[in-house]
Amino acid sequence: MTCRTRAAAPLFGVILTGLGAFPAYAAGSDVHVSLWDKGEASMTMMDEVQPMGMAMPGSDMSMATMGITIDMVDVPAGEVTFLVTNDSEGMIHEMVLAPVVDTATELPYDGHLMKVDEDAAGHLAEVAERDPGKTGSLTMTLDPGTFILYCNIPGHYAMGMWTLLTVSG
Repeated sequence: MTCRTRAAAPLFGVILTGLGAFPAYAAGSDVHVSLWDKGEASMTMMDEVQPMGMAMPGSDMSMATMGITIDMVDVPAGEVTFLVTNDSEGMIHEMVLAPVVDTATELPYDGHLMKVDEDAAGHLAEVAERDPGKTGSLTMTLDPGTFILYCNIPGHYAMGMWTLLTVSG
C-alpha cells in the first residue's frame, strides 16, 4: 500500500516482467465520503449511549449521532481516491484510513482520550481535520483487504463515526 498522486494504472490482468507475472490493478476508483453528524445533540448524547466503535460490545448503530457514509463499499484493488466532504453544519471532522484484519476485533480505543490509538490501529493515511462544508482528498494504492475509515476527533469514533470498505482482488 502506498500513497501517491493520481496516475494511469494498467488495464490488463497481468504484467509480465523478467521477475515473473504480477497482477495489474484496475483503473482508479473514486469513493465519495460524507462526514456527517446530527448537530449539537451529537456530543451531548455521548454519556447516554454505549460506545459504537467497530466490534465494541453492546454497540447499537441505530443510535449513532455521527457517521461516515461512502458511495461504494467494495472497490477493486489498485488506486483509490477518497473524495471527502465534511457535511456537518457546525463540527470539525477528519477521515483516517487503516487496515482491518478482523471485523470482530475492536480497534485499540483509549476511553480516557476518547480516541483510537492510530499507530496501534495501523494508520495508513488521513484527510486531516476539515471545517464544516470543506473538502479534501486522499489517493492510495490499496491491496485486497478490508479497511476502516473513521473520524478520530475525541468522541467521534465511539459515537458511530466509522465505516468499512472492502478492496477486492
